[in-house]
Amino acid sequence: MTDTEAVPGTDAGDGDDGLTGHGGEHAVAAFRAHGIDTMFTLSGGHVFPVYDGAVKAAEPLRILDVRHEQSAVFAAEATAKLTRRPGLAVLTAGPGVTNGVSAVTTAHMNGSPLLVFGGRAPAFRWGSGALQELDHPPLLAPVTKRAATVHETERIAADVSDALTLAATPHRGPVFLDVPMDVLFDRGSAPAPVPARIAPVAPDPDAIDAAAALLADARHPVLVLGHDVWMGGAEDAARRAAETTGIPVVANGMGRGILPRGHELLASRARAAALGRADVVVVVGAPLDFRLGYGVFGGRDGTPPARVVHLTDGPGQSAPGGGAPAVSVRADLALALDALVEAWARKAAPRAYRDWSAEVQGAARTAYQSDRALLDAGGDSIHPVRVYGELLRVLDDDAVVIGDGGDFVSYAGKYVEPARPGGWLDPGPYGCLGTGLGYAIGARLARPAAQIVLLLGDGAAGFSLMDVDTLVRHRLPVVMIVGNNGIWGLEKHPMRSLYGYDVAADLAPGTRYDEVVRALGGAGETVAAPDGIAPALARAFASDVPYLVNVLTDPEAVYPRSTNGV
Repeated sequence: MTDTEAVPGTDAGDGDDGLTGHGGEHAVAAFRAHGIDTMFTLSGGHVFPVYDGAVKAAEPLRILDVRHEQSAVFAAEATAKLTRRPGLAVLTAGPGVTNGVSAVTTAHMNGSPLLVFGGRAPAFRWGSGALQELDHPPLLAPVTKRAATVHETERIAADVSDALTLAATPHRGPVFLDVPMDVLFDRGSAPAPVPARIAPVAPDPDAIDAAAALLADARHPVLVLGHDVWMGGAEDAARRAAETTGIPVVANGMGRGILPRGHELLASRARAAALGRADVVVVVGAPLDFRLGYGVFGGRDGTPPARVVHLTDGPGQSAPGGGAPAVSVRADLALALDALVEAWARKAAPRAYRDWSAEVQGAARTAYQSDRALLDAGGDSIHPVRVYGELLRVLDDDAVVIGDGGDFVSYAGKYVEPARPGGWLDPGPYGCLGTGLGYAIGARLARPAAQIVLLLGDGAAGFSLMDVDTLVRHRLPVVMIVGNNGIWGLEKHPMRSLYGYDVAADLAPGTRYDEVVRALGGAGETVAAPDGIAPALARAFASDVPYLVNVLTDPEAVYPRSTNGV
């Protein structure tokens, strides 16, 4: 069984008049056919025909130019994450493409649908040392679903259409195509692209029945909802599954918000306790990687390891470190979740997990109460948690919160719980710093009426803050909050613990990142005392411009970290 099936008769050109023009016009026609309305790019001569095609199209494509190619790819990925349709980045040849590789890798690790369309040195000069000549596909192949070169103008539209379909096919991910400069400038005729429909795949009934049997016999089950639940449009099915069964829920990545903050089954604040005592863990739409203890749960207080049921939308989503799950189901996640609940309900006496759920909720309430002092902390220095105490008071339910950083954003992951699905963006398992400004650009376009809040560590800010210029030029208001402790917190404290000293872990204390933003045409201010946070946030949200609140936080505050990944 394959993950998708193309509907017969939907190959490029069926029933259409076709295309005539240069290669850039062919590419833009394919972009438009797949619902893409914006390309993120940094200008380069190798891809000029794509810009020309975008400007002259019957429905012009928005060209949003950035200051670094990685921001273009990150912006395209944010668009993909929030719209659940492929994003598009157009990069010029050579260093234009290689500057985007870390961002492509991030999208690959996140399973985000994305097309990176690259320029390429001319085919007729290949091998003679043309400007920015590089064979890109071998570099991109390990971190994409496909990496290829289009060698004929007449093939551009069809190959771009196929690439976008592949990117959107579960398990989703980035695809890379480059086109030689002479091929892209050349003219030709070709059939107009008509996207293939991606048909959902039904789950194996036997696997579903085996999973339901494990669940029906469980006493301490936990449901883990991951990124692909949102990306696959399975958020309603996931909420139904939780509320029908009464199983406590832990959310990861864009699984956050599927159960809104305050939901009685949301166990994120008691994550370690719930997963530590679990006897069956149903992981949906997330790989069994380090974030989930490599799939090893249970074992607390001498209990045996939990049995794992793993629901994925495609192959290659299981990390090998923890061993094979007891049951694996690969299918459309909404269909799989509904089938699992139906099979669970058919068991002789579906178990109610009220006592277990009450125990987990008690642990969550205890954790919340113990944290109240930090959320409201005063004193001479600013604990990072106090920033989130103030932010939570002013966040709208439809806000998009973006995290780009180490310790500072780790606190956000613990304390900022979205009210709705699709309200949280972070770098994901690859852990690449520098996602922030690109994600903010894409988020502002995808959610034009929502609050967009970018949380930056001061280390992370150094990777992409210049793209505030992009926000300003394109009139994209975003509220940025920098947790400025003057150190690389994820490195300084662990190195001290291991060796008794640290090196290369200090930044300039009190750096005025807000002045950088003002110099680029935005606004901002520095906050040095706890009672200054709330009024600064009020000014930021009221400003309607890119606004950075530079909060000087306590460098001795250390985020507590688990040693087992859960």
